[in-house]
Amino acid sequence: MTQDTYNVLFLCTANSSRSILAESILRKDGAPRFKAYSAGSYPKGEVNPFALKVLESYNYPTDGFRSKSWDEFSDAKAASMDFIFTVCDDAAGEQCPVWPGHPATAHWGIDDPSLVDGTDIQKEAAFVTAFKYMRNRISLFLALPLETLDHLAVSSHLSEIGKTEGASVKTGQS
Repeated sequence: MTQDTYNVLFLCTANSSRSILAESILRKDGAPRFKAYSAGSYPKGEVNPFALKVLESYNYPTDGFRSKSWDEFSDAKAASMDFIFTVCDDAAGEQCPVWPGHPATAHWGIDDPSLVDGTDIQKEAAFVTAFKYMRNRISLFLALPLETLDHLAVSSHLSEIGKTEGASVKTGQS
């Protein structure tokens, strides 16, 4: 897997919270080696304001985000993805498009912070928790020696990263 830049796509059903958090984290922490993207199977059409607030509070980029369909990335004209991660259980269970190339894939499910009821402080706390779990996974991903691993080893490592603390029930941990 030797190359200069890797393209990474984070998928979630609505593309409004978890996938946006992941895109922003990788955009900053993985630059310039990684280019981050996010999309959804049924995009909500807007980015959750708590996602943007938490990203800003940790000095991560918030510019240019929009809730968009994964169809934008399955087109032959789209950038070829090297890695595709589902970050919600619903997206992991859906029939995904056929992606150009042969990207490595894994499920990195995290509970949806936008489903938390309560005060704004409680909602923001749920987004902070999701942010921290996602940042931890991305940190582990960035530490992988991708240039020295074969496709099978990379897939195994990516799967294990998805089982780290904060994994959703479908992933195998709570």
